[in-house]
Amino acid sequence: MKSVNVLNRKSGAGLMAASMMAVMLFGSSVPASAAESGIDMSTDYPGVTVKAGQTISFDLDFASLDGEGHDVSLSADTLPEEWSGYFKGGSNEITRVHVGAATAETPDAGDGLATYNLNIPAETAEGVYKVELKADAGSGDTDTLELEIAVNEQENGASDFSSEYPEQQGASGTSFSFDTTIVNNRGTGESYALSADAPAGWQVTFTPSGESTNVASLEVEAGSSQGMTVNVVPPEKVEKGDYTIPVSAVSANDTLSTELTVSITGTYDVALSTPDGRLSFDAYANKESSVTLSVTNNGNVDLTNLNLTSSAPSGWEVTFSESTIDTLEAGATKEVTATVMPGDNVVTGDYVTSISISNDEASSSAEFRVSVKTPTTWGFAAVAIIVVLVAALGVIFKKYGRR
Repeated sequence: MKSVNVLNRKSGAGLMAASMMAVMLFGSSVPASAAESGIDMSTDYPGVTVKAGQTISFDLDFASLDGEGHDVSLSADTLPEEWSGYFKGGSNEITRVHVGAATAETPDAGDGLATYNLNIPAETAEGVYKVELKADAGSGDTDTLELEIAVNEQENGASDFSSEYPEQQGASGTSFSFDTTIVNNRGTGESYALSADAPAGWQVTFTPSGESTNVASLEVEAGSSQGMTVNVVPPEKVEKGDYTIPVSAVSANDTLSTELTVSITGTYDVALSTPDGRLSFDAYANKESSVTLSVTNNGNVDLTNLNLTSSAPSGWEVTFSESTIDTLEAGATKEVTATVMPGDNVVTGDYVTSISISNDEASSSAEFRVSVKTPTTWGFAAVAIIVVLVAALGVIFKKYGRR
């Protein structure tokens, strides 16, 4: 029994020695494929849902796993038919990227080194598609990244451009302000170029909420929204009717649009003059003089409650045959008589009298030059006095001139 135990101990020692010898002899021959890869390529959102026809971007992060720097070749190993894509770094399309070794000072040196832009054809059917990207550092150091793209008719969590009150109305000459919001539901910030397809003669400007400066583009952070006022100014003589203004916000990844509607209720315009266009007449102190006024509705809607008023020198009186015009149809002209009577002690000369007509929508005024004359009877009396004086002088010279 004792000899058996000795034999077992000797056999165990021999096996351990053989094992150690094997490790020493063959440990260095472990295949290289069993070692950890030298690089890693990743993205924060490898699975997205989009609409057909869009271009989407994936921010790519890289890391050196072996503590060394690598020049890495980039490629797309798997793409659905008719799909296309490219790698971008900074503002350039790229094929390679340098992945430096991470240090204590720069632990995230490889984050966001490149972007992969993927173009999805507009004819793509709904479904889930795979795209495989490859990073090759050479010497067998490679890494692959699988992207999953779900194509739906309606993109889940899509970005949006909308207005709280997209329809407004007012008269011509009115400026309209629409409060709008751009929502960026993407994982990256977007720069949206702003534009509007307005009718000829219309002015459209864009002002970020809380600011006073007009802009042509707007930055919206990832997963956030930005308010904006769209200011619309129609031409002065715009016709009555409804006008639709498509407004767009376009970025590298989104084409957002909304429609604004302006309803012009009409053009309000009134003109005050005389039938022959003359704005002057003669008058006499303390005597009424009449002038005919013509009031014309040059707008395309009826005008109501038009009131006539005047501004004349102190002591003058101005009255109208009717001081209020209840209704003046579009395109119509109405004549009104104005009676002007200068004061008692007015001096001969030229004076200005202003006459205006207005309502809540329109107004017009005209300045009349009033020439105050001396009454003709005084002229006749003066002539008669002069004749009498001349005749008297003639008699005196005839009677006493020979002495």
